[in-house]
Formats: sequence, C-alpha cells, structure tokens
Amino acid sequence: MNKKRIAIFTSIGLILIYFIYSYFSPAKEGDIYITTKVKKGNFISEVITSGEAQSTSLKKINGPSNLRKFRLNNIKIQDLVAEGSIVKKGDYVGRLDPSGVNEQILDAQLNLETAESKFTQQQLDTTLSLKQERNAIKDLRFSMEETSLELKQSIYEPPATIKKLEINLEKAERDLKEKLENYKIKKRQANAKMVEVGTQVSKIRKKLDDLLKLLKSFTIYSDGNGMITYDKEWDGTKKKVGSDISPWNPTIASLPDLTKMESKTYANEVDIRKIKKDLPVKIGFDAFPDIEMDGIVTDVANVGENKRGSDIKVFQVLIKLNGSNTNIRPGMTTSNKILTFERKDVLSVPLEAIFSKDSITYVYKKTGFSVAKKQVKIGDSNNDSVIILEGLTAEDVVYLNKPEGLDDDQIAKLN
Repeated sequence: MNKKRIAIFTSIGLILIYFIYSYFSPAKEGDIYITTKVKKGNFISEVITSGEAQSTSLKKINGPSNLRKFRLNNIKIQDLVAEGSIVKKGDYVGRLDPSGVNEQILDAQLNLETAESKFTQQQLDTTLSLKQERNAIKDLRFSMEETSLELKQSIYEPPATIKKLEINLEKAERDLKEKLENYKIKKRQANAKMVEVGTQVSKIRKKLDDLLKLLKSFTIYSDGNGMITYDKEWDGTKKKVGSDISPWNPTIASLPDLTKMESKTYANEVDIRKIKKDLPVKIGFDAFPDIEMDGIVTDVANVGENKRGSDIKVFQVLIKLNGSNTNIRPGMTTSNKILTFERKDVLSVPLEAIFSKDSITYVYKKTGFSVAKKQVKIGDSNNDSVIILEGLTAEDVVYLNKPEGLDDDQIAKLN
C-alpha cells in the first residue's frame, strides 16, 4: 500500500513538475516568459526633464554703456572675480582690456596738441594782422591831419594849389572810411576764425575727457550686494576672462536674488503636449540629492527651437521653486518631475503587457495552468504603464511578452 501511494505521489509530482516546467520554461531556447500582476492604486503620469536653476530676479553688472559712441566693439574681459564670490556694493568685480581706449586717448591727446597749437598760431596771426590794420589807420589819420594843416596854411597860395590840397584831403577821408570798414570786417573774420579753432579745441578736449572717464569705467565695481554669477553667451557658454562684450550685450555678470529661483528646462515635442501652466512639479538637485522642493509650471513656450547640435525640436518650460534653500545656486542642474495628471484607485499594467490586432486591444492573461487572450479597454498612460478600464481585475496575472503557440487562439471579447 505504501508503495502504491509513493508511486501515485511520484506520478502527481512528475505531472506538476511537467506543468510548472511547461509554464515557466521557454517554448524555445532563448525565450523567457515574464508575468506581472494587475495593480490597483493611484496612477500618476510624470514628465521628467533635466534643467538648470536660475534666479527670476537679478541685477546685471554691465560694462560701459557708451561703447558705441566711441565705436568700440568686442572688448575683452581682462580680469574677473571668481563666480560665486560674495560682494558688497562698491566691491571690485573685474576689468576690461583698455587697449582700444588707450589708442583713442593717445590720438585725442595728439589732436588736442595740434588744435591748441593752431589756436595759438591763429591768435598770433589775428593780433598781428589787426595791429597792422590799426597802424595803417593811424598813419592815414596823421596824413589827413597834415593835409588839413597845409590847407589851412595855404590861404595865400594859388587856387590850383589849394584845390589840390582839398582833393587830397577828401581822398584821405574816403580812404580812412574804407579802412575803418575793412578793419571791422577783418576783425569779425578773425573772431569767427578764433571761434572755429577754439571750438575744435574744446571739442577735442571734451572727447579726451570723455575717453578718460570711459577708461575709468573699464574697472568695474558692484552696484549691489550678492553673489557673482557669470553672464552667458548666445550659445549658452559662460563669459570668463578672455570673453568679449559688445555695446549690444555689455553684461559680464549678475547678482541673482537667491530667494526667487526657477528651473529652466526643455521638453520634447511629445511631452510638451502634456505640460500646462500651473502643473505641480517635484524638483531635485544633482548637487544635493537629499534636497527636493515643490514647484509649479509658470510658462510653456508655444514655439519650439532646435536643440543645440541636433535637429530635434524642444520647447522651453519655466518652473518656479516654491520657497528657497540657501544651498541652491544658479547654474545647478535640476531634475524636474512634472505631474501631468493623477488618477485615484484605478487598475494598471505595464505597457509591455498590451497587444493589439485589428484595432482590438488585448492581453495574455494567465488562467490556472493556461493562457487566454483577453480583450481590454485602456485609458490614459504614462511612460511605463497604462490604465485598464475594463477586462481585468486586481491581482490578475498577465504576460509582458507574447507566449508562443497562441497566435490562432480567439480573443475573449468584452461583454
């Protein structure tokens, strides 16, 4: 009797081993069947992006604002304090290369010397010229007085002599009148010339003063308190010693308000459709894995832009950080989990468990020791799972890969 029982139990064991082996072993070498249970609970969809922390409120530290006036462009940064330095108002920040300004200062000094020399020469010429005119007028007056005296003394002279003296006197009076008018004209001309030369001197001197003032502004000081953050070039690289500034972008650094921070990130064309303003976000920081902050989407770009070094279109998304943390600094890499939607108390399975044929969505469901193709109705999905609206119940077991030998089996339709 014992032998019979042993034989029966052995047979049952072998059968069980066969079914278990048939169930779990691959149909052919290399195939492994993986199953999972239908889960019930809260279902969330997140878009995960990598971003960069930045301040929403910052004070820019600029180079000189009048570079364009002096046709100065591409001024190199010669010195700059380390990024992250804490500065106070009036503290030294950096220095620009003054070679271009120094060249203009030298030219202006030479031009000023030439103009001042010309002004002095014009003064001397004017003084000499007007002095000669005045002497000529004096000589003419003396001549008139002599002629007039001779005329008075010629009352006993022949009429012809008297007439000649009268003519000479009249001619001298006309010459004097003409000389006086000419003198006035020459004096006005000399004054105008002096004004012209003097204006040129003043113009060059003012330019020189402006250049000297500009030179002083090439040494840059902070106009506020805060932490130095380097400005970025158009391609995203940070300005540093050797970088250029221009009249159109004179900023070399900024003082961010660390109590007002946001994460600037980018989403691809697929994910951007899910992201809307005011969605909640969980923000992590690569530099501080233990820190997680809440945030909210504040802006979603409507127009995409090419990702650097690729033809992929991305859309900018701005996420405001709720609250502040003294450890967070501009430029830190952020990990943003944007909660696009959440469903309470629903069924879900991994995306790999869903198959389709002729617009019918189905799963391979384990039923006892067999496998059945079961139609399901699905709802929203995330990157990993999909909501099951109909066709399955919690704890049902489904396959994540397609079992062999069931292609011709019918799909059990929903009622």
